[in-house]
Amino acid sequence: MAEQEEQQITGLDTPVPGRSRTGRAVDLARLLHHECAHLLQLYKAKETFLSDHTPDGSRIVSPAPVSEEPSTTVQVQLLHGALRQCLGLLHCVILKEEEEWGELDGDYETMRKNVRVRLEHLLHSTKALAETEDTTLEVTPDHQCNEEVDGAGGVFGLKMWTYRVLLELIHWADQAAQTLHILHKESEGTEEI
Repeated sequence: MAEQEEQQITGLDTPVPGRSRTGRAVDLARLLHHECAHLLQLYKAKETFLSDHTPDGSRIVSPAPVSEEPSTTVQVQLLHGALRQCLGLLHCVILKEEEEWGELDGDYETMRKNVRVRLEHLLHSTKALAETEDTTLEVTPDHQCNEEVDGAGGVFGLKMWTYRVLLELIHWADQAAQTLHILHKESEGTEEI
């Protein structure tokens, strides 16, 4: 199963000749969104109690507020910051899960690694698209993994916090696909991707 997923992912990784940078970034964000949704499905299958619990709807990741309607480039810069926070949270999830259960090797862990790598690639893409002379964008994770997860300790708290992080990843991958599609339309003058 994991081998089939890996082959499918590798096929999707192959750059399409003639694609613009923005087109490739949109494709990457859409692929990341798909993989984040699949990661959540794998997590739910692993943690069956989740069908009885719904985390609160508040956001963990929040980009810096802006006072006026930002340009698309500024929106991509804000998105980049949110994706850095997501990468930091994912690093924290991996660290805390490995501390709790050790290093496991299954479909969930394989997909979690794929999502981390894909998110890192998307950060490099958004940096290349939105960095200016006045703005330097970082690609390192923007989160210190030193606080208690979600205000609740123990294994249950970790599992609920992980669930919330996975929902956050899905949200921001979708936001990335939408924002980058707008940038693509503006820079390439076409809806086609």
